[in-house]
Amino acid sequence: MGEYEPGEGSWVQSPHTALLGSEFVSFDEATQTATMRFTVKREVCTWRGGVQGGLVAGYLDDVMGYAYVAATGGVMAPLNLEISMSLIRLIPEGATIIGTGRVVKAGQRVVFLEGELRGEDGTIHARATSTAIPTAKPTPTESGMKR
Repeated sequence: MGEYEPGEGSWVQSPHTALLGSEFVSFDEATQTATMRFTVKREVCTWRGGVQGGLVAGYLDDVMGYAYVAATGGVMAPLNLEISMSLIRLIPEGATIIGTGRVVKAGQRVVFLEGELRGEDGTIHARATSTAIPTAKPTPTESGMKR
């Protein structure tokens, strides 16, 4: 699955979600929390056998962003100003990672998000917070990404 298409009521995969092996699982309206599943591909790993740190940030950015997109019904998307991340454990090639992202506070000028990545057994691998600007979510057609 991938990005929410306003008016279409479905999730359409974007190029980055395909690279990261992202799958949207659910959104809890009450807690403003999105859950995603990531299958770690060889292409995102280093010679150590785990996900490269910048791409761990990509997983976290994805799940935090989806929380805000889902919270706005697919109308808005966050534009990051800052992401702070803690890498706690190596995420191994082939692993299935469960990501949760949450809208902490969303205003008209700033959005605060948080996210974490856990193994299927609940082991924490990484955490992040993000400060972002709320923006209208572009569609794949508007962005030129639809093929």
